[in-house]
Amino acid sequence: MSTDTTPSAEQREIITAPLHPMSVIACAGSGKTFTAVRRLAHIRQCLGDHRGRVALLSFSNIAVETFRREYQALAMGSLKIPSHQRVEIDTLDGFITTNILRPHAHRTMGCTTTPFLLSGSESFLLGKDYRFWVESPRTDNYPVPQGHIHRVVIGPSGAETGFFYQNSGMLARINNGPKVAAALGKLGAYTHELARYWVDLTLREQPEILRVLARRYPHILIDEAQDIGILHQVIIERLSQAGSQISLIGDPNQGIYEFMGATGSFLSSYHSKPGVSAAALTRNYRSVPAVLDLANAISARTDDPDRTAPPTLHGAYFVPYTTADTKKVVAAFQATLVSAGLDPARSAVLCRARKWANELAGHGGAPGVGTTKILAQAAMARDIHSDYSTAFRLVATAIMGLIDNAPKGIVARLTQPVRYPEERALRRVIWAFTRDPVSGLPSAALPAISDWQPAMLQRVRVLMTNLSTAHGLNHTSSTLGARLSKRSLPGSPLMSPPDLGADQPLRVRISTVHQVKGESLDAVLYMATKPHVSALLGGGSTEDGRIGYVAVTRARDLLWLAVPVTALKSLRADLHAKGFKDATATAAAPTAGQGNGSP
Repeated sequence: MSTDTTPSAEQREIITAPLHPMSVIACAGSGKTFTAVRRLAHIRQCLGDHRGRVALLSFSNIAVETFRREYQALAMGSLKIPSHQRVEIDTLDGFITTNILRPHAHRTMGCTTTPFLLSGSESFLLGKDYRFWVESPRTDNYPVPQGHIHRVVIGPSGAETGFFYQNSGMLARINNGPKVAAALGKLGAYTHELARYWVDLTLREQPEILRVLARRYPHILIDEAQDIGILHQVIIERLSQAGSQISLIGDPNQGIYEFMGATGSFLSSYHSKPGVSAAALTRNYRSVPAVLDLANAISARTDDPDRTAPPTLHGAYFVPYTTADTKKVVAAFQATLVSAGLDPARSAVLCRARKWANELAGHGGAPGVGTTKILAQAAMARDIHSDYSTAFRLVATAIMGLIDNAPKGIVARLTQPVRYPEERALRRVIWAFTRDPVSGLPSAALPAISDWQPAMLQRVRVLMTNLSTAHGLNHTSSTLGARLSKRSLPGSPLMSPPDLGADQPLRVRISTVHQVKGESLDAVLYMATKPHVSALLGGGSTEDGRIGYVAVTRARDLLWLAVPVTALKSLRADLHAKGFKDATATAAAPTAGQGNGSP
């Protein structure tokens, strides 16, 4: 990709290939979005007046928004065609929900209404018929918590599949999965995972749907194909057998959803299927050579860098830490970003687990119980992290949970504005309450017991009256005080003292590896345990190894790997062998202008 609009030879070969199924193995930072959008446009042009639609599917709403934006610019620019002309860009889950689940699955599910997505806050989930039960060899069996229903997954179980509860990185077997799924199905209720389950059953029981879909979508491109899990794979193979030509593009080394069977193996072997041609993208446009050399070493690839080494600080380093000084490592990393001229807002501290990320970020969860706790979480998300999207989702969940006659699936509809534009009026009301600390959700800087909770209760009462009058959403006013109580709230503000400081330095984002997959970051600090480091050095044969690879390949200029000081003696030689340098060789926080990657 010599310019922003000119494809490289590799990219051009894929974009203009004949119209048959393809398997494209693409290295990190190889311009997959650029290539996939142009391949989509090429297929649509080649089909001419054919009434079939071409679908480009991915796994995240962010990726879909990027694809739509780039395709629209391309269509209005060089192609000069209507951007919506027989082209569909969506998530894979959105595609199967729109085309199969909502219009057809009710017959298989046994429900009389249009299926709806669960938020996890629905009161009926507490009923005995709707509780998934976990088998525990060490304790008594226990039910999956109501709010954790989205952690019920369907994964490999020997030669078959089974239901599991995913919690703290572990999978625990569920002993009544099909029975509860059937009970929920009769209500029309589903999670994203259960949607795939019902779509598979629907296609088995109603095979005529496949024939219609294959005619409607003769060509389907799937981005991030390493994330295809067991149920996705079954559905894709059914579409392929019915006549849709399926092309996959992705990186098997980034398959990090093993609990769903998404190890990248389907993508890796897809080229061996009859009629599928293989292609590759092997030039990395993201990372400096030193970071790419490391990525190649741990993945056994030989990808080429497009960038040259900059004159400022860059490269891959390891830095030791002890359990007591993890926050000092984060502070040193942030200081290094500033001195090196790298953008903290485009950098991140990454962890394998959400719990560790929360601890480093200094927020171990909101106080309170029930709906009060949810609204406290929303206030903290808004005021501490400026995360208005999460705050809105939490407020919508809390408020709709207080409604006596809330429509089924309303939270899912409120949080998906593109898919459900008909909820615009109600969405505006909830957004206004979420955004406004003066007359809406109170500021997290207020003392929780004396100020925040009384203000929250009074303002929620006003909001509920508005919802009843303007939208017909009713509530039992006499119970609001009990449901929005002060129980378990602290006397102090929801925001801790460091969060209240007016002149705090810009804090780098702290997140999980899974949350930044697909992003390009100026600098990355990957906080790792000894097993995580060992897995990273061992390559992509394990999920932890692939997670480490994803962390490494997010970095454009600078990568820090935090290694436990107790593990350095046994790991140092292997770290040097792969291409890491010691960040503490001369200084913990190198200054800018020291070229050749030397700290």
